[in-house]
Amino acid sequence: MTLAIFDLDGTLLNGDSDYTWGQFLVEKGLVDTQIYQEANDTFFKQYQSGTLDIHEYLAFSLAPLTQFSNSELTELHRTFMLEKIQPMMQTKAIELLKHHKNQGHFLLMITATNQFVTGPIGDELGMDHIIAPVPEIIDGHYTGKVVGVPSFQEGKVTRLNDWLAETGHTMKDSYFYSDSRNDLPLLELVTHPIAVDADDTLTKIAEDRGWPHISLRD
Repeated sequence: MTLAIFDLDGTLLNGDSDYTWGQFLVEKGLVDTQIYQEANDTFFKQYQSGTLDIHEYLAFSLAPLTQFSNSELTELHRTFMLEKIQPMMQTKAIELLKHHKNQGHFLLMITATNQFVTGPIGDELGMDHIIAPVPEIIDGHYTGKVVGVPSFQEGKVTRLNDWLAETGHTMKDSYFYSDSRNDLPLLELVTHPIAVDADDTLTKIAEDRGWPHISLRD
């Protein structure tokens, strides 16, 4: 099956689920408001500039998961989906996913945002599979650590190659949609790289290389 691969934040969503999850925790008073807000803003700026240390960021973003029971986390995420993620959903993105699905393509989401945040979002979007940083769980509880290679920058290629080896899928005639310079390693790997509402750096690269640049903004 042809792979139709999608980034999530800023691509399928009109916003960033990772940053917004942090904002959500601040708004609900579930973390130290000033300290967490400042750190969340700093990490987001580093992501946008392509300088983010993903391991440092994941240590920060996964820490709050250790403070709640599974039932509390489930309820928090349900509220997060309703209040924050649903407004980020884009009609054109849904139509694009349906277009690929109707062609018999395999819908694969690869995101740098951890699986706790993005798993339910991927399910809502109808993804066939999701590759995301995997939070460690021991004895049914989050530890605040990550398992294996985070799917960020070159890590997206590493995780994808591991998945290809496990499943037998190939990159023949593959597509990848992304908004971010951070995804250049994977964009260079696929048959059809497509920039989506891209940052300035990726916009320039797409122009120089003749890649399509589309918008999914409603």
